[in-house]
Amino acid sequence: MRDFAVAPPPTSTLNGGLADSIFETAVLNPTLPLIARRSDPSSEVWEEVSAVEVRDEVVDLAKGLIASGISPGSRVAIMARTRYEWTVLSHALWAVGAEVVPVHPTSSREQVEWILRDANCVAVVVEDEQGIMTVGTVCAALPLLRHVWQLDAGALAQIVERGTYIPQTTVDSLRRIVMPDSTAVIAYTSGTSGRPMGCALSHRSLASPCDTLLAGWSHTAAPPGEQPAVLAFLPFSHVYGLMIQGLCMRGGWLMAHEPEMTEAALVSALRTFRPTYLYAVPSIFEKIYKNFLRTAQQLGRGALFERAASTAREFATAEERQRLGRGSGPSFDLRLQHALFERTVYRKLRAGLGGRVVRATSGGSPLNRELSLFYSGIGILVHDGYGLTETAGGITMQPLGREKIGTVGQALPGTEIRVAEDGEILVHGPSVFQGYINDERATRTALNAGWLATGDIGRLDTEGYLTITGRKKDIIITSSGKSVAPAALENRLRMHPLIHQAVVVGDDRPCVGALLTLDPEFVAHWRAGLALQSDARGREAREENALREEITRAVAAANSPVGRAESIRVFRVLPQPFDVAGGLLTPSMKLRRDAIVRHYAFEIDAMYQARARAPQQSAEEQLSGWDDADNVFR
Repeated sequence: MRDFAVAPPPTSTLNGGLADSIFETAVLNPTLPLIARRSDPSSEVWEEVSAVEVRDEVVDLAKGLIASGISPGSRVAIMARTRYEWTVLSHALWAVGAEVVPVHPTSSREQVEWILRDANCVAVVVEDEQGIMTVGTVCAALPLLRHVWQLDAGALAQIVERGTYIPQTTVDSLRRIVMPDSTAVIAYTSGTSGRPMGCALSHRSLASPCDTLLAGWSHTAAPPGEQPAVLAFLPFSHVYGLMIQGLCMRGGWLMAHEPEMTEAALVSALRTFRPTYLYAVPSIFEKIYKNFLRTAQQLGRGALFERAASTAREFATAEERQRLGRGSGPSFDLRLQHALFERTVYRKLRAGLGGRVVRATSGGSPLNRELSLFYSGIGILVHDGYGLTETAGGITMQPLGREKIGTVGQALPGTEIRVAEDGEILVHGPSVFQGYINDERATRTALNAGWLATGDIGRLDTEGYLTITGRKKDIIITSSGKSVAPAALENRLRMHPLIHQAVVVGDDRPCVGALLTLDPEFVAHWRAGLALQSDARGREAREENALREEITRAVAAANSPVGRAESIRVFRVLPQPFDVAGGLLTPSMKLRRDAIVRHYAFEIDAMYQARARAPQQSAEEQLSGWDDADNVFR
C-alpha cells in the first residue's frame, strides 16, 4: 500500500432499524415538519407534513403490508420516481423488517426481470400503467411474485384498508426485532458494464454515514436558527438518493420530493420550496451555471457575468489559500470588487436557486474544480462527495474550515481509506456492504478482510485529502500503449456552454477521440446571437462552420493541460444526447461507456477512418495545433 488515511471514531448510535428515526422524532418533536408536499405538481404551495403525521401513515401502511403477507426478510421492489409515497412506503417496509429493492422506473423489461428474479421479490410497487405493463410482461418468469401494486391507481390506500384489523402493537413488535445488521436494501449497481449486481446494505450501513454527517456538519446545512430543507430529486433507486432521504429523516430536516428531472420542474421547485442545502450531480451544477450564463447574455449582460464569474473564482481561490494556511486571503481590491458583484450579480444568482441555499454537495462523478470555485465565490460552497453503492453512500467529507476544492475531502470518522500500488482506492468502515447477493465469488473479489476494492483510482495527499482520478476499467490504452484517464478531459469539455455531454474513447486506437452532444437550448441561443448575413441556405452553412470552429476551440481548450499523446485528436458531435431511457446513462446519470461505444461503433470507426485518410502532417504542423481531419462534425 502507498497511502493510508484513517479518521476519528464514528458517531452512529443506531440500535434498531431505519424506521425507528421517524417513530423517535414523532415522540420527541411531534409537530416538527418532516416532509413538504404539493397537492398538484403545478402548485407553488407546499404543505408541511409533521413527524407524527408521517409516523401515523407509516404505521397504517405497515399494518396493511402485514395483512398482505409481507414479513421480516420479504423483499419488495419499489419501481417509482422520487415522490412522497417512496419515503412512506420504504419506512413502512423497514418497520416490518422487510427489505427494499429499488428499481429505476425507466428500467428495461430485461433489467426488471433480472432484478425481480435475482432478488426473489414477493411484491413490486410500480408508479403507473407503464410500470404495470413492464412487470406484466415478465410475471410468468417470477413464480415468487405475489403482488403488483400501482401507486397512481391508489395502491397505498388499498393496502392501508387491508390492514385496518391489525393492531399497532404488531407493528411495534416487528419493528423492535429489526437489528442494525439486518439487511435493509438490496441496491443494484448501476451496471456501467456488465449485469447489475445486488448489494446487500444493512440498516447500519445506510445509517452510519448519515449519522456521522449529521453529527459533524448538520449545523452548516441551513442559516443559523433555521431548519435545514432539502429538495430531493435524485432517484431513490440509487444509493445517493437513499442517503439524502436518510439524512433528512434521521436528522429532522424538511424534505420535499420532485419527481421530474426536467429543467422547468427543477427551476420551479427550487424557486417555490427554497431549500437551504442542495444535493445534485455534476451535470446539474453544470446546467445551472450555463443557464446563468445564457440568461445574462440574453439580457445583454454576458460580459458582466463573465467578469463576475472570474472574480468569484479568484476570490474563492484566495479564500482557499487562506484557510489552508498558504496565503493571506483576498486582497483589498479583490474584496471590494467581490462586494460590488455581490450586490449586483451573486445574490441574484442565489435567488434563482430559491435564495436560501448556503451549501451543496455534488456526487456521482468528479466536479470540475473551476465550477466548484465559481459556486464558492458566489456564496455556495459545493462539496465534491465520494461514495459507492457498496459503501451505502458517502465515505468522505471536507473538514469544516479546511475545505480543499478539487478533492473529495477526508475519510469520514470511522472510515479508513488506502490507495494500493496500482492506484486503486480501498475502503474499510461501518458503511461497507454485506456482499453481493447470489454471487459469493464477486463478493470475495470485492472484499478482502473487510476492505472494499472500489475500482476507483485516486491519490491521498499528506493531509489525508482524497482526489479521484478515474475508474480502473475506464482507463483508455491507445495502440501506442499510452494510458489516458478520460474523466478530466470530459470534465473540461463539459465546461464549455455548448457541450452537454462528452465521452472520451481511444482503446486500441492511434489517438484519443471524443463523442460529444450539444446543449440544444444553448445552441439555439448561440445561433440567435450570430450576426450572419446571407440567404437561408448560405446562412445555415456558415452557422455550421462557425459551430464547428467553436467546438474545435472547446476541444483545444480541454487539451491545453495535457500533452499531445493524451489529447483529443478526433471528435464527433452526435445528434442526440445520451439518456437513461436509451440505456446509455445510469439512473445516477453516469455514462454507460461500454454501451455507448457499442451503440456508436459505426460513428467511432468513421471518425478514425476520416483522420486516417487525411494527409500526413509535418512535425511543425503537429505541434502547431489542429488540422481539418481532426474535426469530424456530424
